[in-house]
Amino acid sequence: MLRYLVKRLLLAVPTVIGVVVLVFFAMRVLPGDITDKMVADFGLSAADIARLRQQWGLDDPLYVQFVRFVGDVLRGDLGRSIWSRRLVTEQIGDQLPATVELTVAAMVISVTIGVPLGIMAALKRRSWWDFASMGVALLGVSMPTFWLGLLLILLFGVRLGWLPMAGTGGMAFLVLPAFTLGFHSSAVIARLTRSSMLEVLRQEYIKTARAKGLRGRTVLWKHALRNAAIPVLTIMGLQVAGLLGGAVLTETVFSRQGIGHMAARAVLEKDFPVVQGIVLLVALTYVVVNLGIDLLYALVDPRIRYD
Repeated sequence: MLRYLVKRLLLAVPTVIGVVVLVFFAMRVLPGDITDKMVADFGLSAADIARLRQQWGLDDPLYVQFVRFVGDVLRGDLGRSIWSRRLVTEQIGDQLPATVELTVAAMVISVTIGVPLGIMAALKRRSWWDFASMGVALLGVSMPTFWLGLLLILLFGVRLGWLPMAGTGGMAFLVLPAFTLGFHSSAVIARLTRSSMLEVLRQEYIKTARAKGLRGRTVLWKHALRNAAIPVLTIMGLQVAGLLGGAVLTETVFSRQGIGHMAARAVLEKDFPVVQGIVLLVALTYVVVNLGIDLLYALVDPRIRYD
């Protein structure tokens, strides 16, 4: 197990390096920079702009800026926000709890809806339940997150007045954003759970277990579901990190605090250090979550060993 863990961590290093390179250069190839926005917003003079560009190192060659950026990242220093002048790590630390709360709630909703829906669709294949379940899943995959959020605001916020439409607060403020973010993931999980269960239910050992007279629940939970869980766990791991990144639209639609809303604002303001810090955080989350899912495989399926 330890050797496998070390190997996976070493394999993750090129991924993180690639993300660092892409994040840095992607922000630099966008048209304009922070000084253009400052001229538009505050009417700064050419002398002021030249002084700020020199202060922030924007006039240095790209390779010099990149080496400086990598060195700062290795020291755990993500820089300071150009607008607020606060440390990026502090800003992310302030906003991250709200996004984690939203991500966990959305994941609970997606698993609670997606897994049972996929199992029932597989057990009742080609029935009205199967067609209805996959119709809902198709709707969830096809509908854009921001559109679903606006529909929920219109229905439950404006028309019915049951739930708050925007802001950050107690559980009532979490319901609509969490469902908006989790509905798409529940559809993906439902479709994969159904296909995985159908493949397992066709196997000979399932037929043998039934022929021995085992109860249907025992066959389903002990034999079928555990063997079908590997691809489902994989997609869940991808969805967890995807939800963290997908919080950008949801937090913006519902005006919630969080790193998603902060990232959207930073892109519009061309606040490079903040955008780079958030993208790095999401990328590292992908690496850590996928490593954790790989380690869970052995718990779900005893045939898997990491020797």
